[in-house]
Amino acid sequence: MKRFFATIAVLLGVTAGLAACSSAEPVELSEDTVIIDVRTPGEFASGHLEGAINIDVQSADFAAQVMELDKDGEYFVYCRTGNRSGQAIAQMNQMGFTNTKNGGGVSEASEASGIEVITP
Repeated sequence: MKRFFATIAVLLGVTAGLAACSSAEPVELSEDTVIIDVRTPGEFASGHLEGAINIDVQSADFAAQVMELDKDGEYFVYCRTGNRSGQAIAQMNQMGFTNTKNGGGVSEASEASGIEVITP
């Protein structure tokens, strides 16, 4: 039963992620907003939003890394297409994070936030 509800929560997060990446509406971020790239370290190294930190949503220690963050902080989360960022936000919300924004894919996140993509 727990697995069923966890699956539903992830699916709802995925749906929210897909909706977020359908258009790059401008988003206002404060100076305190933490930008989280939830792609793999290899994807992150190939290009990421300036100032972003990398917490791979598919890694075994994703939850442990997220729990080190301030639950009252503001977070802007993105990935490659919006799927994994939706999953990450769903997990973060289950952990008690309430101020999360889904940037969708890296291109949409850059366009919406006005933050440059840094490439090697």
